Amino acid sequence: MTENGKNLETLFPDEVVTKAIVHDVELPHGAGLMALITLDNGFDHTKPSTFGPAGLASLGEALDAVAARSDLAAVGVVGKPFIFAVGADLKGLPVITGQEQALRIGQLGHEVFRRLGELDVPSFAFVNGAAMGGGLEIALHCTYRTISSGVTAVALPECFLGLVPGWGGTQLLPRLVGPATAIKLIVENPLSQNRMIKGPEAFAAGVADAMFEPADFLEESLRWAARVLRGEETVSRTDHTVDDWSKTLADARFLVDMKLRGASPAPYRALDLIELARTASRSEGFAAEDQTLADLLMGDELRAGLYSFDLVQRRAKRPAGAPDRELARKVTKVGVVGAGLMASQMALLFARRLEVPVVMTDLDQERLDRGVGHVHAEIDRLLGRGRLSADQANRLRALVTGSLTKDAFADADFVIEAVFEDLGVKKKVFAEVEEVVSAECVLATNTSSLPVTEMAAGLRHPERVVGFHFFNPVAVMPLLEIVRGAETDDATLATAFAVGKTLKKSSVLVKDAPAFVVNRLLTRFMGEVIGAVDEGTPIEVADHALDGLGLPMTPFTLLQLVGPAVALHVAETLHAAFPDRYGVSENLARLVAAGKPGVYAPDLSLDREATALFAGGTSPSTAEEVRLRALRALAEEIRIMLDEGVVAAAQDIDLCMILGAGWPFHLGGVTPYLDRAGVAEPRFLPRGVASVPA
Repeated sequence: MTENGKNLETLFPDEVVTKAIVHDVELPHGAGLMALITLDNGFDHTKPSTFGPAGLASLGEALDAVAARSDLAAVGVVGKPFIFAVGADLKGLPVITGQEQALRIGQLGHEVFRRLGELDVPSFAFVNGAAMGGGLEIALHCTYRTISSGVTAVALPECFLGLVPGWGGTQLLPRLVGPATAIKLIVENPLSQNRMIKGPEAFAAGVADAMFEPADFLEESLRWAARVLRGEETVSRTDHTVDDWSKTLADARFLVDMKLRGASPAPYRALDLIELARTASRSEGFAAEDQTLADLLMGDELRAGLYSFDLVQRRAKRPAGAPDRELARKVTKVGVVGAGLMASQMALLFARRLEVPVVMTDLDQERLDRGVGHVHAEIDRLLGRGRLSADQANRLRALVTGSLTKDAFADADFVIEAVFEDLGVKKKVFAEVEEVVSAECVLATNTSSLPVTEMAAGLRHPERVVGFHFFNPVAVMPLLEIVRGAETDDATLATAFAVGKTLKKSSVLVKDAPAFVVNRLLTRFMGEVIGAVDEGTPIEVADHALDGLGLPMTPFTLLQLVGPAVALHVAETLHAAFPDRYGVSENLARLVAAGKPGVYAPDLSLDREATALFAGGTSPSTAEEVRLRALRALAEEIRIMLDEGVVAAAQDIDLCMILGAGWPFHLGGVTPYLDRAGVAEPRFLPRGVASVPA
């Protein structure tokens, strides 16, 4: 484990060592003796087992011991309760200083893991819990795999961080399950908000050969292994080298281009490695993984990705400024004012996560029926996809009901409004709700831009009003902006954070400032791009000026998603608050007046009638000028927001933009990117920004 005299272990001084503990198991039905290796770092499931140099050494020593024996019929690998293994220890990666060290990390993993597939006896991976990254690669190196139906996370998330699966994944998985499924797990899922699959999905995809229930998973896995060894159970393997890899890879490269537009190298390098797996020998493929991993370990994208990863794994779980959770009140019933699409999404989420009654209200029976019907239809869809059991679906349908009167909120502990974005309408709603609810019932608003303090003004208990801003689609987007009004008390705020956590959202405390964080920054950003078009820049030039960042969508595509009317409303709200920095585009107003959904036609070509509304400008900009203009505006606005104390620190802005606006993970957060890229004058740069090393 040395390279140029430097021990890799010195790079991981704080490594929590995962030990490989060997004990013998007599297999049923006289199938022989198995050496069962348990991977365990000595902690419970809240600290998953990872692998640094010392952990790899422990597994290597265990394999040395079992390889020397002649009395074994098989070798097995299992994890500690709820965890199989979750891959490499990331803590030492940022301090790697040379290509040689980076190369050695990949080689060391291959040297140890490949032995599982090269023993004199069959090897079995018993995937009893989460298996991610290098943990899943351990299982792939084994001859056979079983998986528990209770496993909640199976993934190869490396591309999400700016890496590739570097310990065998890109070579072994495509040959096991075929290129299409391998690409989905290695590239598509990481680029889709790092999606994980569960045990049943992994089994259906062919990642595992057998699946058993959690209660007796290991016992059943050992019985299955015994049947395999005795020839009573046959595991067939498909030769996926005959598949049509060319079209699958071409389609995947097109998808990556659409998502990233070449901004991050890792997914492209992963596709190259998957293509290589069709023809390369095991040693050739592993050597290519080593070199690719070494190249990426020395790149900026990894450092940026690790910064982003730290935000969503640590800061998001300990929200800055959140009150003591013991102050939170219990929520046993939820009310939702409104029955539109957003309200229906929220009602279903509350019912699924809190498992309490949720009652929706609206002004007439038709709208109410439509809203409740939407919830029930979504429940049916989840049932049809196997995401819910029949009992769960029936229970959820019973939990979500409708009422034409707000009297139904009398025993509610948490009422959220999702009505028209008008301050007067929302104040009226809260006044009506306050007449029927208890004095401690939390009144939450899903407003995207209006002042929470003003909304609470005039109520008998303004201290129980809080901003609770979801992003669309509610079930998918992980961010929740929790807004503290001037009168909001700690108990209300603690309850909001507790509810947000139960909803499985990442909550960020935000000051009651116009449009809060995400919408304020997106509106400033989009305002500059639209402003360039107003001045005469062609839409296609302005819309693609920032493609190099790998944003999830272009500004005018985002405008089409949120709707021009909503964008115009937020722009008007921010113009009223900050007229010197936020304009209101007359061209955008004309687009709204014409009833156009955006500038693109359904086939994604420019809509001539819509683009004709953006006329009159005589001072066009180049794409580079638009890019610098938009990024400098972002830097200025972020600096002002930090000076105003909209959030506790720059990291919270980074977190909001990653989780609420899809700011690319590989860029490492918006504030360090702006700092690192040097696109703004020093006076614009955010103060107190933690830079990502270049």
